[in-house]
Amino acid sequence: MEKLTYSCNGDYYIPDLTLAEQPDKPIGKYGRMRKRYLKEHRPVLYNSLILSEKLYPHLLEIDEAANRRLETIMSELTKLAGVTEQLKACDPMKWADLMNMLKAQAEEVILSELIYV
Repeated sequence: MEKLTYSCNGDYYIPDLTLAEQPDKPIGKYGRMRKRYLKEHRPVLYNSLILSEKLYPHLLEIDEAANRRLETIMSELTKLAGVTEQLKACDPMKWADLMNMLKAQAEEVILSELIYV
């Protein structure tokens, strides 16, 4: 355990606190959604993660897991719905509608499984 040092500021001694080095990798869409959820609905957990310096790694992990899950679900749903490259070439509007619908379904699963827990 490090010895805590203090700086004199007028009549008060303020602890010299520093945060550990955090990676420069940006947090994606799902990580930001998780952060907002924690901040608004789980403030105790949010503050605990901040104070233990585990918030950023947690958000990165959630974002990466959500993106992997999205890819998996989308590939399964496109097979089940019969969305093919041939459909994309023949009827691009129908293909876009189907893909948007499938992505909305996949995101709903991701939000309930990973983000809003």
